[in-house]
Amino acid sequence: MQLSKNAIRQIAAKPGLDIPDEKIFELPEKVLQFGTGVLLRALPDYFIDKANKQGIFNGRIVVVKSTDSDSSAFDKQDGLYTVCVRGVENGTTIEENIINASISRVIGARTDWKRILECAHNPEMKIIFSNTTEVGIQLVQDDITAEPPASFPGKLLAFLLERFKAFNGSKESGMVIVPTELITDNGSKLESIVLELAHINNLDFKFIEWLENHNVFCNSLVDRIVPGKPNAEETKKIETALGYHDELMTMSEVFRLWAIEGDERVKEVLSFGKVDKAVVIAPDITLFKELKLRLLNGTHTFNCGTAFLCGFNITREAVLHPVYGAFTKELMHHEIAGAIPFTIDEKVKTDFANSTFERFCNPFIDHQWQSITVQYTSKMKMRNMPLLQRHYEVNSKVPVYMATGFAAYLLYMKATTKTGNKYYGDRNGTAYEIKDDSAEYFYNAWKNEKAAAVAAEVMSNEELWDTDLTKLPGFLQTVQEQLQDMMTNGVLQTVSQLENKKVTA
Repeated sequence: MQLSKNAIRQIAAKPGLDIPDEKIFELPEKVLQFGTGVLLRALPDYFIDKANKQGIFNGRIVVVKSTDSDSSAFDKQDGLYTVCVRGVENGTTIEENIINASISRVIGARTDWKRILECAHNPEMKIIFSNTTEVGIQLVQDDITAEPPASFPGKLLAFLLERFKAFNGSKESGMVIVPTELITDNGSKLESIVLELAHINNLDFKFIEWLENHNVFCNSLVDRIVPGKPNAEETKKIETALGYHDELMTMSEVFRLWAIEGDERVKEVLSFGKVDKAVVIAPDITLFKELKLRLLNGTHTFNCGTAFLCGFNITREAVLHPVYGAFTKELMHHEIAGAIPFTIDEKVKTDFANSTFERFCNPFIDHQWQSITVQYTSKMKMRNMPLLQRHYEVNSKVPVYMATGFAAYLLYMKATTKTGNKYYGDRNGTAYEIKDDSAEYFYNAWKNEKAAAVAAEVMSNEELWDTDLTKLPGFLQTVQEQLQDMMTNGVLQTVSQLENKKVTA
């Protein structure tokens, strides 16, 4: 039996399964969401579903699909999907299966742009979410009269312009816009790009005034490990237990956090936040942002290529390994925690690092290292360059664990083959795809080059990093040594020798 609106009546109630009431399907559409990804489905949409089931928010989501990816599963399942929550919380094992009914419909931007603009005429639709990856919030010279505009900010601006026209620029028609892309000050950056696009497109000053004064762009931070669909064996096991087939099944850890920068008006509009303390709406979310961005995401970014090239495929395998687990703890507790560019109590940092490590060990979540390497270069720049710079402000020694993670990044980005527009590296004779906008640059950089020369070229490239990394005392030399050692002796062997290097660095 395929999960769908009609199948809901036939699904038997059982412990650990949350089934929506059919009345939820009648709720009005209140949210426009750019993106269909698993993070959105397991965090923002999770909170809205939870609130709807408690009679709090009482609104559903229209999802905008901007890519050519297939959305037939959403159509077949009437937007329904199961969030399988697995993990340990306060010593208690959690296994929950939640049929999420928050999504009303999915609309393709390239095929049904006019239907998306029609949503701007809905007076109850006052919220916009997005997750268009970390490269989605960028200024593109976009024509917002196109159907659709090319970029996410262009699409958003076109929607807001339609909204302005539909309600004659009334104050009440303004939107609360909450991007979840993992970039610093995501809301502020998105707002500045949208405003610049408005000027580029010569839009009326009255619209720009409405845009600035009656719409709120909130900086936000999302934190939940969401690996996506479980493997085939686990999927079959869960579907057998639940009694239905779900093409959109989504695994998620128990931990969750959505910190949103906003005032009382934002709290009122985002009323779903009342149902879960994991939704934090506050005037300043810097503390949450720095802890998560550096200790969780920064650790992931220094680790993903390193662990993958060591032969580990999922996070749990790596951190439970005695050598690699020690590497991860040392990296988090001593180098990253000490270099966070924000004043945070040491105990708070230690506690967060400990809880993060426990999350990495989650026995239920198969979080693939390769999925973390997507857009590796932009993640390294945004998450870890501030850490490196801060480290050298407060330390004279080379951060050898960061240097090792950076060396492994360079090695991971060594494309050995190219097929069409795709680039592939090699791990012990097995090809892996390098999904990074800088893949072509690295493919050319590694051609007939020795490791030391590649490191020097890449690290001095200010277009990549907005700084010259070779000027950090001793960092280039350490990266070169570690990179050469990895290529000669293997990555795990290089990691195992770090304790000696730490003493002499």
